Amino acid sequence: MSSSSYRLAIARTILGQLGGNRFVAMTGARQFVALEAPGLQFDLPEDGGFACGGICRIKVRLDPCDTYTVTAFARKGNGPVYCEVSSRPGVYCDMLEGVFTEITGLYTRL
Repeated sequence: MSSSSYRLAIARTILGQLGGNRFVAMTGARQFVALEAPGLQFDLPEDGGFACGGICRIKVRLDPCDTYTVTAFARKGNGPVYCEVSSRPGVYCDMLEGVFTEITGLYTRL
């Protein structure tokens, strides 16, 4: 498996663990990027305080010990600069949805 195929497979797995299409529909997540780390990055809507603390970008990075680090970012001013708002290391796959909800205040379950 090539490096880019591996990164893409990891990113797809993370999205599936978050809830897949249901997650995308309920959160408005977009701009998905397979990270080099490997992992997944995506943006959330920025209008009207959608997520807690102005969070508008999430990175989920696969750690060497087979857990994830979930990091949330908010835009600094109106420019293209983002600042880290929260980071949670040691997240297991079955904890991803709950950690996302804790960090952003957005529920992803029906």
